[in-house]
Amino acid sequence: MVKPISPDECRKVNIPDEVIESFNELIQEKFRGKSATVLQDEVIERILSKFNHYIGRQEIFDNCWLDVEDVFEEVGWKVVYDKPGYNESYPANFEFTKK
Repeated sequence: MVKPISPDECRKVNIPDEVIESFNELIQEKFRGKSATVLQDEVIERILSKFNHYIGRQEIFDNCWLDVEDVFEEVGWKVVYDKPGYNESYPANFEFTKK
């Protein structure tokens, strides 16, 4: 018998190892005791380099590969994604804080 999909199952994204590796490297490089701020553009460039630029930025967004909050929160991080709103101008970023 087929069951309806749950909200938790909908949020599961198949994130490639290269994406997690990119975030891991940048978190480690930027960690300052309690937190690390990873700029969205930095992690995108790191991901693209790991794929030898065989993929483009749009593929990263189309596949929701930057939706890493749940994955990192499962291992002890609090993750907040922040992007500029209307009439704001600053780089989109992920803030990783020890729980």
